[in-house]
Amino acid sequence: MKFRNLFQYLTLAASLIYHSGCQQIQQQSALTTVDSTVNTTITSVIKKESTPSVSITEDFEQATSVKTSYAAAAVTFSSGKWILEDALLAVSDADAKNGDHSIRIRNNGKISMQFDAGGITSVSLLHGAYGSDKSSSWQLWASEDEGNTYLQVGETIITEGHDLKKASFTVNMKHAVRLEIRKISGGKNRIDIDDLVIHTNGDTAVIPPVKTAAAEKHNSSYTINMLLGNPSGATSDIASENNYLIDHTYYIESYNKSKAEPNWVSWHISAADLGSTDRLNNFRPDTHLPSGWYEADNTSYRGSGFDKGHNCPSGDRTSSTEANSSTFLMDNIIPQAPDNNQHTWEHLESYCRGQVKRGNEVYVIMGSYGSGGTGRNGYVTTIDHGRINVPAHIWKVVIILPEGNNDLQRINENTVIIAINTPNDNNIEPNWMKYTCTVRDIEKATGYNLLSALPKALQEVMEAEKFKGGN
Repeated sequence: MKFRNLFQYLTLAASLIYHSGCQQIQQQSALTTVDSTVNTTITSVIKKESTPSVSITEDFEQATSVKTSYAAAAVTFSSGKWILEDALLAVSDADAKNGDHSIRIRNNGKISMQFDAGGITSVSLLHGAYGSDKSSSWQLWASEDEGNTYLQVGETIITEGHDLKKASFTVNMKHAVRLEIRKISGGKNRIDIDDLVIHTNGDTAVIPPVKTAAAEKHNSSYTINMLLGNPSGATSDIASENNYLIDHTYYIESYNKSKAEPNWVSWHISAADLGSTDRLNNFRPDTHLPSGWYEADNTSYRGSGFDKGHNCPSGDRTSSTEANSSTFLMDNIIPQAPDNNQHTWEHLESYCRGQVKRGNEVYVIMGSYGSGGTGRNGYVTTIDHGRINVPAHIWKVVIILPEGNNDLQRINENTVIIAINTPNDNNIEPNWMKYTCTVRDIEKATGYNLLSALPKALQEVMEAEKFKGGN
């Protein structure tokens, strides 16, 4: 009886031990499964956080506008906004391209990114000569401070032959950068650029570009000072000597070599442009004009009976010594009848600055046309021994907007626009309102397209408006 009971107890104990062991095995199996799931999840997270190389590809196939001239202008592609200077959107059968479009560059033209890309490791692109053009050389440059200063990347590349070839560059820069392709030799021989690929490391913690006041100034030059468009299709090609585009940073102009003065000057005024800098009066020649071009100087107007009349006024650029000094370059100056300059014109300039002080920003295009004006000494057609033309008419177009962003998109049928056209005559009346006209009147007189950046339907409305006064 005792042995039987003992056997029963031993059997029960064995059963308990067995089931306990099975439960432990099941629990261990479950834990192993959980651990495996956790490990898989961790591995998955690690893989997701790994940042493989990614690319920004620009094939120039998608453009917001068809740029068929070499005049400097901004074009937005799929990658972002680019400035094309002495360059255009290439569509000809003679262009070297992979697809429908490439970028054609001539002379010392360039194309410049207007956005920054971070974590760039390398850049590659295709290049070839236009048609049967001879060889040219070009370089890739990069800026870490939003286009204020650049450093060359890699070696100078020579483009020979029409067939597209690949050029690659290694980029090793600390901050996010923007790129610029510069044609540096070959003169009128043209090159085509296509399929630009920017390889990045995918790092989302990229050090942003260096922000400086100079960088902001540089970036705003084309997009702000010439926001309303390029009235005459001016280009930086020196062969376009009487419609030569010059970016003075604080204003942009079309210069006329034969007249030794600007055709027109375009600029923007905001509260940031108005400071406490005194008028410098440092009239001087622009030594950056192409070699062999006549450079007017401070003596060129002496005894002429005409003022050295600013296009972009000194008073619109008082934020710094550099800004004010830029307005005294002689290619910003025209022979202007003294009363026209000191009264009529000064009153309109003050009106514009007053609008800025009231919380607005102002866009201005000013120019002159014709030959023959009346100064203190009477009527003449030229001064400085015939080297400088005396314009017959001086005009200005002003657009006034409340301070804000996306200015081009904010211009509408209700936007204030002023157009005036005055004779270059010393007997002119001081009230500029006596000389208001329409933009279309000025366009008919000059042949310019003054609001070309605006939609055509909006141009039609605004160009027919005549300012009736008001604050």
